[in-house]
Parts: sequence; structure tokens; C-alpha cells
Amino acid sequence: MPIVLGIETSCDETGVGIVADGVLLGDALATSMEEHARFGGVVPEIAARAHLHAAVDILEHGPLPARCVALIVSGGHTSLLLLGDLAHDPVVHLGDTVDDAAGEAFDKVARLLGLPYPGGPAIDWIARDGDPAAITFPRPMTGPHDPPYRFSFSGLKTAVARWVEQHRDRPVPVADIAASFQEAVADTLTRKALAACRDHHADTLLLVGGVAANSRVRALAEQRCRTAGVRLRVPSPRLCTDNGAMIATLGDLLAAATITPDPLDLSADPSAVLHGALLHGPR
Repeated sequence: MPIVLGIETSCDETGVGIVADGVLLGDALATSMEEHARFGGVVPEIAARAHLHAAVDILEHGPLPARCVALIVSGGHTSLLLLGDLAHDPVVHLGDTVDDAAGEAFDKVARLLGLPYPGGPAIDWIARDGDPAAITFPRPMTGPHDPPYRFSFSGLKTAVARWVEQHRDRPVPVADIAASFQEAVADTLTRKALAACRDHHADTLLLVGGVAANSRVRALAEQRCRTAGVRLRVPSPRLCTDNGAMIATLGDLLAAATITPDPLDLSADPSAVLHGALLHGPR
């Protein structure tokens, strides 16, 4: 039985995970989050690859179904993917964000409201004391003529900034703004994800990424999936953020599928566009 070591590294964290036969044996994370927090956040590199870390859900809920939709929501990604067998089938990009990712929008709105970095947890916490219907913020790219699976959160962020500016002569209702903004994001994400499930006859929605830890996103996804008869799979919050377990899980899938590994002198290409776990297929 192969034992796989996975290493994940990003602008602010490096994680390792050890997986064997679909079981997480151990993981650890080194983070520079506190250093970045002093400056109000990091500017994430625009990623041009499929966020295959979606495989991490297998550790908790077993193999993925033959066909499912994955909603990837993090600081650098907001994407809808159509997934099959991660070891063999191509990953179909249904849609991505055209500007700010959802997590990036959370960070920027939190900074606008004077909340700490990272913005997602800060907004989630203070929104508990707010009214999500207090302010009607736009639901971006949800019109009848908009691309059904694409996202845009820059305009929503601007709408929050404009509302604050227009009401600068009175105390800022931070909790209400946070709750209303969070509701707009959750509504947009889940509305498009369920439409993708319906249109592509997928009975399972996989929700992953740092924003998947947001309580309102999870709750609204559960509610709408239940109504639509779609099974929702969400990893535990600690596996939603950066970690090496997701890399090791994908490696474990490839090893179990007896895929011939690449040679050790394989060069790295950070700008490669991935459409599956393999770039070249078995040798």
C-alpha cells in the first residue's frame, strides 16, 4: 500500500499531509497569517489552474460519485467545475470569476469596515448580530442574459463602499452591512451552483475552499440542496483552507489508479492550465 506525502504551498501558508488508501494519517501547517494581518492581507497571485484540492472531501466522505459539481470558493478561486473520476476524467470548467474571488471580496469589505484580516471569519462573526435583509446589495451576474456559471464580486464590493460613503454622516451599522454583504455572496454562490447541478444532471454538490467554512454559505447551500434533492458534501472547516492533505489525497488517487509517476526531474510550470489530475496521461 503506497503512502503519499503531499505538500501545498501558497503566498501565506505551507501544509503537508500524509495519506494512505484514502485515510489521512497526519498533517501539519506552517502559516505566516499573523505577519500578513499586520498589513491588512495579501494580494493573491491569480491562479490559472483547476483547484484540484477538491479531492480532499474524499478523506471524510469517501469516493466521489461518477458525476458531481464542485463549487470552489477561496481567496484566489471562485469556480464551478464538473467532476468525474479525478484520476482519469478531464475536469470541465463551467465558469470562473471574472475579477475578485469571493474570499478576496470578503477581505476587502472587512478592511472597508475596519474589521481584521482575514476578512471571511471576521465578517461571519459580526454578521451574527446583523440583519441580512437590512440592505439590498446586488447579486452579481445573476440576470437572465448573464453567463450562468461565471462570477463577479468587484461590483458588489464597490456597492458596499458606495453605501458606506453615502451614509457617512451617521454611525456605520457594521453588523447589518456585514450580514447583508454575506447574504449577497451566499445567495449568488449557491444559486449558480444549484443551477449547474440541475443543468448537468448532477445529484451531488461539492463545496470546498476557505469560504466554504462560512456559516451562511454552508447553511444556504444545505437549504437549497435539500429543496432540490441534491446531496451536499462539505469538508470540515480545517480541511477547507490551505493544507497538504488535499495534495496527498490526489496523489493517493493516482497511486491507486496505478498511474505511472512522472520522473523526478520533472520541471515546475506555475502557469500551466490544468484540466485534470494528469497533464500527459499514463506512459
